[in-house]
Amino acid sequence: MRHKYAVRALVLSRAPAGEASEFLALLTDEVGLVRARAQGTRRRGAKLAAALATFAQSSVVLVRGKEGWRIAGAILEESWFSRLPDADARSRAARIGALALRLIPGEAPDRALLPIALAYFGALAGGRPEERDAAEILAALYVLASLGFEQGAPAAPDELFASRALAQVAQSRAAYVARVNRGLAASGL
Repeated sequence: MRHKYAVRALVLSRAPAGEASEFLALLTDEVGLVRARAQGTRRRGAKLAAALATFAQSSVVLVRGKEGWRIAGAILEESWFSRLPDADARSRAARIGALALRLIPGEAPDRALLPIALAYFGALAGGRPEERDAAEILAALYVLASLGFEQGAPAAPDELFASRALAQVAQSRAAYVARVNRGLAASGL
């Protein structure tokens, strides 16, 4: 019998696999970035479809098989896609998700990355539109710092996107963008 892992996860991307299945990229709290197969989620009325939608935060049960990870169950906790107020916020969330997919080596447990992503989505959902640019720069910087490509540790999870931090980034935008660019250059990607 295979071991089951019950984890909290954020769905970053989905890709079709066969007629009714999908491959999902999940950012988890315990296993790191996982690419897993979800059976039958593209069928009409699929039980797991809502819990595995893009930007869904869910409790997921993963099973490791000889062909990779498989999703055995999922319960939706939060649908961030529906909470993000407009296309601009969803686009910004997608850019940080793509950055994470590009930089995270996969299955390298980093407990800081999921709280960073969830705090960022919360800032986009509840923040003011004029703070979104600063939040995106800060999110990129936090992801880079968490992965070791940037000097300076991220703030405590409850203060990641505080108005004070966003105002500081907005005031010194060029310096923060330069830090993000140095971190991206250091990553080699």
